Parts: sequence; C-alpha cells; structure tokens
Amino acid sequence: MQIDFLGIQAFLAIVENGSFQLAATQLNLSQTAVSHRMRKLEESLGVRLIARTTRDVTLTDAGRALLPNARSAVRELGVSCDAVRRHGQNANDWLAFACLPTLCTGILAPLLQACRAQWPDTPVRVFDTSIREIAELVASRTAAFGLSVLQAGRTELGVERLADEPFVLVCPSGHALQGARSVAWQALEHEPLIRISLPSGNSMTIDDALGPLRERLRWRYEAQHNAMALEMVRAGLGLTIVPQLSVAEGQGLHVVEIEAPRVLRTLSLLTRRNEDLSAQDAWLRDRAVALLRERLAPAG
Repeated sequence: MQIDFLGIQAFLAIVENGSFQLAATQLNLSQTAVSHRMRKLEESLGVRLIARTTRDVTLTDAGRALLPNARSAVRELGVSCDAVRRHGQNANDWLAFACLPTLCTGILAPLLQACRAQWPDTPVRVFDTSIREIAELVASRTAAFGLSVLQAGRTELGVERLADEPFVLVCPSGHALQGARSVAWQALEHEPLIRISLPSGNSMTIDDALGPLRERLRWRYEAQHNAMALEMVRAGLGLTIVPQLSVAEGQGLHVVEIEAPRVLRTLSLLTRRNEDLSAQDAWLRDRAVALLRERLAPAG
C-alpha cells in the first residue's frame, strides 16, 4: 500500500488547527485543496477520519486511532531528514553505519571502544533506527553499511546472512524462573506477559513460530519498544520475550533460554552492490560482524 503523505500532512494540520481553513493557511494551500487531500486519504483507507460540521471538526474512532501513529511517522521522517542534512554537511569527516536499536544494545559500546583505540581522532555516527530506515540510509550512501534483520532486499543492496539470533525470556529478580537454565513455552501459559507491539516485527515473529500455542499465552501488557518492556519487567509487572542481544543480564533482569519451538530472527549485513568500502568503513564493518557472531556463539 502506498502511503499518502500529502493526505497525512493535511489530516494533521486539520487536527492541530481545528479547522480546514486554518489548516489551509498553515499549508499555504486553498481550502479546496486541503479538502481534496483529506477526501483522497479517507478513500484510500476506506474509513472516515474526520466528522466535519459547520462549526468545527471532530475525529472519528478511526481518526483517533490513526492520529498518534501519524504524528510519530511524521516526526520520525523529520528526524531522519535532519540527520541526513547534517550528515551531508560533513559526511567525509565521519564514519557512519546503521543498526537496529536491539542490536546496538549488545555490540555498540565494545565496537565504538575498539574504533576509538584504532582511530582516536575519527568521529563515528550511529543511525540506530528501523529496518526500513536502515535500508534507505545504506542505499542513499548516508551509512556505509547496515546491521538489520533479514528481509526481502532491494535490488541495489547486497544482503549477507550473518547469524540466527534466538529470542529469550526476561524475568525480574525474585521470580520463580530466575535461576532456570531454560523454560518451555507451556510453562508461561499462566504468566502475565508483556508484548512488544506489532510495528517492531518481533511480536509477529513470535506468533508465526508458535502457531496455535500463541492463543494460550496471556499477554497482559503491550509496549512500543524493548526498553519500555524491560522497565516493566523490572517493576515486576510481568515477563517479556525479546531478542537475545537486546538485553543484558543484571540490574534486576534475568535471562532464560526458551525451549522448542525456538523463536529466531536472522541477522543480516546490508551494503551497496558492486561498491567497495573505504579501509576504515571495511574495518568497522568486519569488527561489528565479528562482535555479533561472538555474542551469539554458544557458551563454552
């Protein structure tokens, strides 16, 4: 499905200004043009987003559901554009790569420490962002390479499979499972679980792996990001399931392996096809890949 950015822009302007007329002024458009954009957006979604009267506008249920995600998407796009602009101003002075936030947790600190030891005066820019943004950053040459999850690749990008990363259970201090080496999914049926929301892709990966078993689990809470889910675990609200590299043992959190069916995600390296990296970029790429594989190697 194509994203109607002009329609989303009009929708947000109407909500923020409380009227089509003021939205038109903000966007430097005619009121007719704003109405046309809104009509196209609603037609593409198949739902009414705004109930318009002669005096004011109010959101429908569908509009209220769309609003926070639309704001977040526009904000994220603005941040990305700003990052690209700032990067372009002094791109030759920086090493730059892109990485999923859940991978940064496990490898970023040792990677940057090794880079500082190798080149003390070279600055490094890390784009810790989404799967889609990582592909865009690599394709646009803003990032030399990207560390992501294996997905259908873009034709201009080379995709190298790196390793399979298991999902693990995270429980708080004092929980009965704290000292367990591993746990079966069936043992979690009566535990309050914290789900990471669908946009991250993790919950879909878990659902696909579990099949009918997923219906027997008790998802009590939902968070947008791993970091928030882990804070909820620390507070004793429940348990969560996250990729292994996204969590470190300690500080009130305990990691337990999950038995069959094992839930895995495949990590990948994104580069531009038929294009050699500089010596520094290649060193950084190789060190990052080595750290990923080292962290996922079986103990002993």
